[in-house]
Amino acid sequence: MTVAFVSLGCDKNLVDSEHMLGLLHKAGFSLISDEAAAEVLVVNTCCFIEDAKQESIEQILDVAEYKKIGNCKALIVTGCMAQRYKEEILTEMPEVDAVIGTTSYDKIAEVAKQILEVKGVAIQQFEEINKPHLEEMPRILTTPGYFAYVKIAEGCDNKCTYCVIPSLRGKFRSRPQIQILKEVQKLAKDGVAEIILVAQDTTMYGHDLNNNESLAKLIHELSKIEGIQWIRILYCYPENITDELIEQIRTNDKVCKYLDMPIQHCADSILKRMARKSSNKQLRETITKLRTAVPNIALRTTLIVGFPGETKQDFKELCDFVADIKFDRLGVFTYSQEEGTPAANMPNQIDEETKQEREEIIMEIQSEVVSQLAHDKINTVMTVVVDYKLADEDVYSCRTYQDAPDVDSEVFIDYEGELLSGDFINVKIKNSVGYYLTGEVIEKIL
Repeated sequence: MTVAFVSLGCDKNLVDSEHMLGLLHKAGFSLISDEAAAEVLVVNTCCFIEDAKQESIEQILDVAEYKKIGNCKALIVTGCMAQRYKEEILTEMPEVDAVIGTTSYDKIAEVAKQILEVKGVAIQQFEEINKPHLEEMPRILTTPGYFAYVKIAEGCDNKCTYCVIPSLRGKFRSRPQIQILKEVQKLAKDGVAEIILVAQDTTMYGHDLNNNESLAKLIHELSKIEGIQWIRILYCYPENITDELIEQIRTNDKVCKYLDMPIQHCADSILKRMARKSSNKQLRETITKLRTAVPNIALRTTLIVGFPGETKQDFKELCDFVADIKFDRLGVFTYSQEEGTPAANMPNQIDEETKQEREEIIMEIQSEVVSQLAHDKINTVMTVVVDYKLADEDVYSCRTYQDAPDVDSEVFIDYEGELLSGDFINVKIKNSVGYYLTGEVIEKIL
């Protein structure tokens, strides 16, 4: 039977999708990209914020049309929205044949076969939400073959007042280091050169293992694996960034001088209402420590604007902070009032128009910051990895160590010779256009 897959949301969800693809393939299903031709359709959903929820609903309804005009015989919904709204999905979307929870995706092939064999029976597959991470499952990468996301933990113990993730993913559960090393060794043998470590909070890695494990020690061991060239770290909460981790970033040649550190806000009053553990002073101290130890480090962050009770003064403080700190990369979300979270019931909710205005103001400030940072790179030499060639042009899109896939910037180079995706090359930066750089090839490294 043929199966097509739609994966929404974050890269952690993408890893789950890749394992489900591997399980379906192992069970004898043929994987295809043509949704209209597929007999089984799977939508792996997200519902972190309202926009993600709406995207998931729209995608389910879109593919459900293939039951009428395509070849679809089974429609399965998995992921966070399935975990959160299982009853509503089956009640309000009769086209859906099964919902599978966040810790039950290993049952995807069984559920698909059951639907095809027993028509007209809605299936729910849910297990203990704190179930240990599923290990040594087959996986089919959907990223280009030279980079892969590696999930080092599941769940979250932080109790941020705006977030539903702990109720959907359970408590924080670190994977055993030996299992992560085995997975990365296999990825490296298959040609992966860049691994991107992800979890809800990567800096918490090892705290629950009771054997002196840590993110820094894991990175040190991962760097010994032959074939791995870049190790990139995402989702590091600032209060848990240790001196040991900073030293690994500073001294380990395989670790990208890059850190994704979602701070969400900088005003102490807002951080307290968010139940974040850092203060403005602590954030500044951590950033200063990182930049002192690793002068060329690229810092990425994400912010939330329009949180309940965010005053004009709170927002001005955030604007001043962004202009002062000069993050290399920055993303902004408008606050989403999520049912079941403490923040949803807080007084002084901000109207949507104000939220949108504040998002635009922050991004205008950040645009000026990034334009200047990009201009400062002109005439420098940087190592980049080739992502892809533009259609019908001798132009390649590449990334520096400062750029995670899909969320950060690009370097465009004119080159008449042949470069392959995953090649590492040295490039001289010639110009900057907003967020983007242009350059010329100096030499190929790998």
